[in-house]
Parts: sequence; structure tokens; C-alpha cells
Amino acid sequence: MPELEQQLTALGASLDWPPTPDLASRRVRYLPASRGGRVPLAATGWWGPVGNPPKWALAAAAVVIAVTALSIYPPSREAIANWVNVHTSFQQVPHLATPSPQPPGPLGERLGLGGRTTLPDAQKQLAWHIAVPSELGQPDEVYLQPPPNAPAQGEVTLVYATRPGIPVAGQTGVSVLITEARGAVDQNFFVKMIGPGTTLEAVTVAGHQGYWIAGPLNEFFFTDANGDVRSDTVRLAANTLILDFAGTIVRIEGDLTKAQAEEIATSLS
Repeated sequence: MPELEQQLTALGASLDWPPTPDLASRRVRYLPASRGGRVPLAATGWWGPVGNPPKWALAAAAVVIAVTALSIYPPSREAIANWVNVHTSFQQVPHLATPSPQPPGPLGERLGLGGRTTLPDAQKQLAWHIAVPSELGQPDEVYLQPPPNAPAQGEVTLVYATRPGIPVAGQTGVSVLITEARGAVDQNFFVKMIGPGTTLEAVTVAGHQGYWIAGPLNEFFFTDANGDVRSDTVRLAANTLILDFAGTIVRIEGDLTKAQAEEIATSLS
């Protein structure tokens, strides 16, 4: 309390108070009397009749002074807060916190792409050639999914985390996915695949027939090497280019323009 009193005294000396009005000399107001004449009313203040204010008014004034001191006089904040047992901290946040980064670990493990491997090891387990786009270079991660969870003869996926000019999907942390499996694409299957807001266009890229799908594609249907109809989940909610690459279905997913997707497909070898 002594420290609080000293700080309030110092505060009072620094405040610019308005002049106190002469309440005693205020005019007396009148109301009409019931039997003629006028009955004077005592001059009143905000607490009632002018005179000695009641104790509750003085207490209210003290609270107002304390709150004012707490808000505009920094040294008094902690003292007053301790006095009334209010533990409040004032913290200035210069900017919003950045979003949490992706959890550590391989990107493809969160996408259900199969077992992680290397490109040479995956090639040893497949009877067909894995096409790699020189436009993107070597993949950051490689995943192999064997049958029966994958199409006949297996399925390989190349994961590209970041590449210049290609946005990264916020939920997956992946820039481009290239999935390859032996089989063929039937245009009639796209009736089940294409939804509202998604368009389908037949294309030819470097002599290979295929389809450019602009918009989200949730599921992909095709015929595998054994002639069985299979479906596969599209991992990235982005544009997709599907090509028949000499008997291998190559699916390129990413937030790509048509020109970017075709350039990647042209560099497959």
C-alpha cells in the first residue's frame, strides 16, 4: 500500500484536472406545487443533494482513479493489480504466428504410396522401364506398391517436393507426383471420374495419346496389364495429365498449367 500511495500521489501531480465547478451556487430548481406556488428542490449532484457525498461515491471515485492509473501509468499497473489480486499480463504481438510446418518424415508415407525405395531398387523389381522426366530431374522420394494392392506388375510413384515455378500443395508438402503402372486408359471411364468444375481434353504429347484434366480428380479408373479394371486415388487435388507411354500409364499430378505438364511429359525418358 505505501508504494501504491506514492505512485498515485505522483500520478495526481502529473494529471491535468479540469477546474472544480461551484456546486454550492448552482440554481435551485422548482416544481409546481399541488396547491399553488412553487416548492424548491435542493440542488443535486450526480450522487444526490449537494453537500457531503456519501461513502460509496468516494469509493467509486477511488476506483476510477485506480483504473485510470492502471491504464496510463505503467509503474502502477503491477502494484494495483497485486492490490486487487488481478494478475493480468500485457503482451504486444507484432505479427501473426506462422503456420505450423509439415511434420518431419518422408512425404510419401503420408500419401499411402507403398513402401519407400530407391529408383535403382524399384527398377530391379519391375519388368518395365520407369520413365523419369529430365525437366524435374531425379525424384526426391520413390515408392513402390506391389500387387495385389497395386495393379498387375506393380506401381511406382516419383515424389517431387519442390521445383521452381510449381506451387507446393499445402496439405501434403508435395509439388509434383508422377505415378506409373502398366495398363491402358478407356475414355468411357472418365464419365465416372469427372465431376462439376472439372474439364477433360484429349491431347497428344510427343506422339503419346492422353488426357488433360483441369480441376480436381478424386479417383482414376484404368485397365491394368491383366485386363482387370482398377481404380486409384488421386493424391493431389490439382490438375492431372494422363498419358499412354508405350503401354505404361503415366499420371502427372500437380498445381501445373497445361504447358508445364506437357513440358514435363515431353522430357520423360
